[in-house]
Amino acid sequence: MSPPELTRLGVILSDRGSRYAVSGAPVRSRAEVDAVLAALKADRAYAKATHNTWGAVLPTGALKSDDGESGAGMVILRMLERAGLENHLIIVTRWYGGKQLGGDRFRRVQDAVRAYLEIPELNNG
Repeated sequence: MSPPELTRLGVILSDRGSRYAVSGAPVRSRAEVDAVLAALKADRAYAKATHNTWGAVLPTGALKSDDGESGAGMVILRMLERAGLENHLIIVTRWYGGKQLGGDRFRRVQDAVRAYLEIPELNNG
């Protein structure tokens, strides 16, 4: 099974040395989520990232992973739910820059998800 089409916006913002990228893909199952994550991490830069946090709302329920960035998966999931975007996976990747961001890390995750949700293709469907 080939993974669904992955959209990568690449690094979209940085804060105190940490860099954030956002990616996503349409998914309908946990197996497709895993396939998209594997495809993303096939790129060595993403595989070496500090965190690849993600959320998805599927027909079987909501799934999320903080990948060590405590609470970030829930931030992504809530934004997906508010946007009404189902059957879609959003991944926020962070490369840690050496300084703790505290609560600002959630704002950066929100900024990254917001950038992804503004992709025209998502709003024309």
